[in-house]
Amino acid sequence: MIKTKKRYDCAVGCPVEVTLDLVGGKWKGVIVYHLLETTLRFNELKRRLPTATQRMLTRQLRELEECGLVHREIFPQVPPRVDYSLTEEGRSLAPIILAMHDWGTRRLKRQQKTAGVRAQGRSHDAGLVRQAPARHGG
Repeated sequence: MIKTKKRYDCAVGCPVEVTLDLVGGKWKGVIVYHLLETTLRFNELKRRLPTATQRMLTRQLRELEECGLVHREIFPQVPPRVDYSLTEEGRSLAPIILAMHDWGTRRLKRQQKTAGVRAQGRSHDAGLVRQAPARHGG
């Protein structure tokens, strides 16, 4: 089922909308990220995305293939072998996908740092709560 090309109104954010239509969603960007490294078979991709259902992974791969970002090669053998790789157009997303990877890595580090500070604050606060107030003789 080949989709017709979507028309965009080309407002200021139009290029961002075009890009997100192609790689937006939970798995498409991650699939492209893994295919940047090498050609992969379906089960290899599935192992790299263990929380993606087989149905969802299949759907996302088909959509990436339909829009010309992923190439699917079927080998006539038993059992059937299907390889997925990026097209030249798909490879052109490398700077975007790698920038997202780098930003996500920094974001995770910031969150871990913030969570650590919060955890330290809670343990410090808990220690203060447990201390009995000092009594002054008067």
